[in-house]
Amino acid sequence: MAAQVIYWRRELPPLSEVIEGTHEVEAESPKLRNDVVERAELWKRCYPHLLEAAERRTTQELARLGGSCGHIIDEQIVARTNDATGEFWLHGRFRFVMYRHPAR
Repeated sequence: MAAQVIYWRRELPPLSEVIEGTHEVEAESPKLRNDVVERAELWKRCYPHLLEAAERRTTQELARLGGSCGHIIDEQIVARTNDATGEFWLHGRFRFVMYRHPAR
């Protein structure tokens, strides 16, 4: 079983890890057709995909920065639309604390 790398909100990373600092990533959900479907329904359809994208981006940043795991502590999500193309999607900014294994 692979070790958990991303911890969301109330989930806590292992106490043995050392805090390295906070960082941010941005992510977007796939774009959906913005028809007469209620906005709440579009949000529900996009939200899980946005969280998957945020987790993927955070994992990429952890690898790039040399972190062992990350704890997402804040998210700011906005709905976006493009009336010219008839599209709806979610855009999020996610703040996370990066951790590293302690030096031996």
